[in-house]
Amino acid sequence: MKCAVCSRKAKGFGYFNPRLPRSDPRRYSNRWVFCSMRCQNAFSRLMEKTGGHMIDPSDMELAAMASCLAPLGEYVGSIGMQRPLADYSKDEVLMLIDVVVTAYQEHMLVEHERMAEKDRAFLEERLARQGKPASTGVPF
Repeated sequence: MKCAVCSRKAKGFGYFNPRLPRSDPRRYSNRWVFCSMRCQNAFSRLMEKTGGHMIDPSDMELAAMASCLAPLGEYVGSIGMQRPLADYSKDEVLMLIDVVVTAYQEHMLVEHERMAEKDRAFLEERLARQGKPASTGVPF
């Protein structure tokens, strides 16, 4: 099974929808498995914000796609910019895919973590203004 965030091999981390009753078979899903706590936490924060609805690429996804251009250009330049894609060896094509996917995944993870930190800071500031104790380190 593959990680729902980065598509690497899942390693025992999972997610369930807490809004559904325990008896609902949709509460647990094999497609929501993860390779690490980092991916699981990023997915959890996204699900809480969006409810899992996504149709068109978000601004964040478009930015992640754009972030792939520089590494892709560097790789293509290193193996020969003038060569047509049909002339690439299997290993060169696989490396090209790895370069693009890795750049996309890294951008998405960093951006999700940045947004989560921003949300956490906002919540802690709001709680402080209300005179309530700060976060206990437990995710939202």
